Amino acid sequence: MTTVESLYLIDDDDTFQFLAQRTIAETKVVKLIKIFSNGKEAIDFLGYAIDNFEQLPEVIFLDLSMPIMDGWGFLENFLLLKPKIGKKIFIYILSSSINPTDIERAQAINDVTDYVVKPITKDKFLALIKSL
Repeated sequence: MTTVESLYLIDDDDTFQFLAQRTIAETKVVKLIKIFSNGKEAIDFLGYAIDNFEQLPEVIFLDLSMPIMDGWGFLENFLLLKPKIGKKIFIYILSSSINPTDIERAQAINDVTDYVVKPITKDKFLALIKSL
C-alpha cells in the first residue's frame, strides 16, 4: 500500500474534519494530516511552504463550499502557484454537491484528480490512495 507523507484537508465543517481525520488515521497510510478551514488559509500556507518541500502535501482533499475563499478560489490560486511547486500534488474535490455542473467544472480542471461525493469512507479513501 502506498504511504502518503502529508495530506491537506481543506473544509470548514468541524464535524466532517473530525470524521475524515479519524477515518484517514485508521487506515495508517497517512503520516501527517493538516487541516484548513478555508481556501485562503490553505493557499497562504502553501505559499509559505513552497520552499520547504517536506511541508508540501502529496494529497489535497478540497471542499467547494467554504467561507472566505471557496474551493474554486483555492484552485484558481493554486494554478498560479503551481509553477513554483516542485512536486506533484493530487487534488480531490470532496463535496456534498451532486450538481452535474460542479462535477463537470471540476473534471475540466486538469489538476483535479477526481471528484468524490462526501462522506469519505475507509474503503473509498483506500481506493483513492491505491489509484495514486
